[in-house]
Amino acid sequence: MNNLKFKSMDLLPQTQKALNDMGFEEATPIQTLTILPVLSGKDVIGQAQTGTGKTLAYAIPAVEMIDEHSPLPQFLILCPTRELALQVSETLKGLLKYRKGANVVAIYGGQRIDLQIRAIRKGAQVVVGTPGRLLDHIRRKTLKLSNVKMVVLDEADEMLNMGFIEDIQTILSKIPQERQTTLFSATMPKAILELSKRFQRDREFLKVSHKELVVNSIEQYYYRVYSTDKTELLSRLLTIHNPESAMVFCNTRARVNEVADDLRFLGYNVDALHGDMKQSARDKVMRGFRNKNIKILVATDVAARGIDVDNVEIIFNYDLPEYHEYYIHRVGRTGRMGKEGKAFTFVTRGEMDRFQTIKRYSKADIKYLKIPTIKEVEGRKRELFIDRILNNIAQVENEKRYKKMVNIFLSYGYTLEDLATTLLKMMDKDGENGYLPLREHIQEPPKEKKKDKKREKRNISRYRKNYRH
Repeated sequence: MNNLKFKSMDLLPQTQKALNDMGFEEATPIQTLTILPVLSGKDVIGQAQTGTGKTLAYAIPAVEMIDEHSPLPQFLILCPTRELALQVSETLKGLLKYRKGANVVAIYGGQRIDLQIRAIRKGAQVVVGTPGRLLDHIRRKTLKLSNVKMVVLDEADEMLNMGFIEDIQTILSKIPQERQTTLFSATMPKAILELSKRFQRDREFLKVSHKELVVNSIEQYYYRVYSTDKTELLSRLLTIHNPESAMVFCNTRARVNEVADDLRFLGYNVDALHGDMKQSARDKVMRGFRNKNIKILVATDVAARGIDVDNVEIIFNYDLPEYHEYYIHRVGRTGRMGKEGKAFTFVTRGEMDRFQTIKRYSKADIKYLKIPTIKEVEGRKRELFIDRILNNIAQVENEKRYKKMVNIFLSYGYTLEDLATTLLKMMDKDGENGYLPLREHIQEPPKEKKKDKKREKRNISRYRKNYRH
């Protein structure tokens, strides 16, 4: 499939100009498939992996169809999390940059409701929000839906996983039946198809055809490791790959705090994100991660939903995800918009059967790797240390005061080799330019006995029948 250029679409000049300002020239596959059908008024189900540009797939049609002369809500966009709602609203504001009189408001839990009521009353053609807070406004009668002509369910599978199905059904039942309904999702469980049948008319199912559910630009690997050695392995991989931006996924809030504390103790630039944190604290952590002030983010699946951060280099599945779909969402945080990424999964003793099921479900080529030795880690640390020195050499060419200091030491009878050796030793103290010493050995758990393949295939088939097409 050849991707369309935005210039080839019959879009308003203001939209084209905004897209140019945002740096978008060519539509992604999901945008190529869905933008024109949505613009034509069709009810659409768009399925594509996380990070493939689904937001613009519905945002561009919404912007094109806005009537600036009516201040009432015309487009309602439902998102699973506050973070995603804010990101979607920012994208829409960027597209509406040259449209006077067209406004967007984001409504979500954690913000004073009176501020949201005031923003709605000022006039907003597009409302982006989370199901719970949207329902709260509907019950208070502070959000009028009589003029809504299109409703969008973004990341529909995540909203269903989070238990929003009843809220979504209630909200959709309050919107005029003549509306257009669009639905975007990374996976397509049975519950979404049932929701579509109930609320969409003459739906068109548009799916980006990929052999794998996870994009090909992501290199995927797994390690067999004991639970007690996970942090040790994580530290070794972080040292070897030295990412500027990485995410570590854990299944519980307690584990998130534990791993973040361990990494912090080892000297890494890390922070935690989970549901027990106040919204202001979560916002602060996310700002730091997006701005690269925080290199490593340890998070639960629920807290990380809706996060849209560019250039996440590596994903670590510290804990094997509890649900198969979670693997796809986790790994989809890297390799976004065609960029390369890596994903590492830690598999403990007794988890191989479940891991194989995830592997089959995702249709991904997840390769086995041996745990890196201490010798390999130390070698990599030495390479990074040398690179740091080489990068700084060019910056001191014109530093006369340092050259004078060198001459002073030489006048005492020391050689350049003595001076360089001493300075390198001073620079290479643990906790400053390297991490704390690692244990010499990490032992892999023994290989598990092969399960009954026929039984495993039946389990996978039963799962797909219940949760997919």
